[in-house]
Amino acid sequence: MKPTDAYLVITNLPDRESAARLAHALIEKHLAACINILSPCRSVYRWKGKTEGAEEFPMLIKSTRDRYAELEAAIRADHPYELPEIIAVPLAGGLPAYLEWVAAETRPA
Repeated sequence: MKPTDAYLVITNLPDRESAARLAHALIEKHLAACINILSPCRSVYRWKGKTEGAEEFPMLIKSTRDRYAELEAAIRADHPYELPEIIAVPLAGGLPAYLEWVAAETRPA
């Protein structure tokens, strides 16, 4: 697997419980190999013409280019936000054995 075939997908959830539910669902569907739910952060953003702020739980999702479309659809379906942040970053490099593990864990069951 080439590093550019692996993706780091980032999204934010409003609470730890919804983040955990989404993480477990994505892993069970083989759409991600590993998901880190980070400590809460403060997000400041403009939404519908107003400056807003919220505590959010960032998620770092390790997946592949081949599974990205399904992963994005699953996040959108289970995400509580009207417009969830979903950012996919192709990797420039990584430990080959780890990237192979990501590929193996995200193969359709």
